Amino acid sequence: MSANLTLILTASFLCGTGVYLILERSLTRVLVGLLMLGNGVHLLFMVASGPAGDPPIIGSTPTEDMSDPLPQAMVLTAIVIALGTTAFLLAMAHRSWQLNGHDDVQDDDEDAAIRLLAQADEASDSHDLFQGQTADDPGDEDTFEEEGSTP
Repeated sequence: MSANLTLILTASFLCGTGVYLILERSLTRVLVGLLMLGNGVHLLFMVASGPAGDPPIIGSTPTEDMSDPLPQAMVLTAIVIALGTTAFLLAMAHRSWQLNGHDDVQDDDEDAAIRLLAQADEASDSHDLFQGQTADDPGDEDTFEEEGSTP
């Protein structure tokens, strides 16, 4: 069983471009990236499902010549989910355009705090708490082990 190289390269291009666009700050580019990634994955499902076969109707076709309907059903379900996600992202982009005049995703307060901590090269409180624990603390016998001991 040999897969078509053109379909594999096309699916790889769609997935790679989709991931690149999802990492942008514009909701429009995120939407296009999500659609490209979804189409690339759908194409990979169809390539992985194998060659075309006869209709899967028992009695009219031998079982070894039937096509597998499961990948087709999964892709059909994924298309419906992608349609709902597209509608949601379009609504978010439209609302962002109404409020701000652009569809760029803005940083929230937590992102700003993390950026300030990273610039100051300071650890957060949870990091300090984790570093302060020892193997003698109750309740963490499974988490920390002494060197040289066996579990």
